[in-house]
Amino acid sequence: MAKNKILSYLVYLSTSALLLFSACTQEQVVNVNPVCFEKDVLPIFISNCTQSGCHNSIDREEGIELTSYASIVSNGIAPGDYAASKLYQVLISVGEELMPKKPYNKLSAEQITTIALWIDQGAKNTTCASTGNCDVSKVTYAKTVKPIMDRSCNGCHAGSAPSGNINLSNYTGVKKYALDGSLFGSINHDAGFVRMPDGASKLPSCEISSIKEWIRLGALNN
Repeated sequence: MAKNKILSYLVYLSTSALLLFSACTQEQVVNVNPVCFEKDVLPIFISNCTQSGCHNSIDREEGIELTSYASIVSNGIAPGDYAASKLYQVLISVGEELMPKKPYNKLSAEQITTIALWIDQGAKNTTCASTGNCDVSKVTYAKTVKPIMDRSCNGCHAGSAPSGNINLSNYTGVKKYALDGSLFGSINHDAGFVRMPDGASKLPSCEISSIKEWIRLGALNN
């Protein structure tokens, strides 16, 4: 009798554990936010892969261009399977196959994960149009400006040999170009300034407005 009770209890525990595992697994899949190609993925490639001599529309290193959705998906993307995607594999490789090559920095774990999620979600050309709500009332360097720099600028303007000798990877560098007007002039594509990001579309209007407001408030290290 006791033996039967023990067996019944073990079956109950096993079933409960299985249901709990299934529920957790399902929740993890459902709660993954869609990755937006234009906002989240394209800036990573533009900032980290299209420097002079690399995969831009002019140099096309090794015949590869990574400046648009069409050119990116045609170079080793297997929609729905990031592990089988050559473009993903070179981002996590070691040795000569690793991209980007030195002196440029390896992509961050967050950037690599973003690309992997985008591929697994079907590698779609999503634009994620803004809803029109752009709140610039709480802009800060740490939570607003730095993430934009990291995502869209620091593939070129960071490290030991930043493009144009312009380093935007820290507050001191960003403040310098914010206060002399060149940061906003470049990202807003104003006349007389070098348009940035180089060879790409302007940053989303809300990001430009946020940087403009941060500068107006004194470009504080907040």
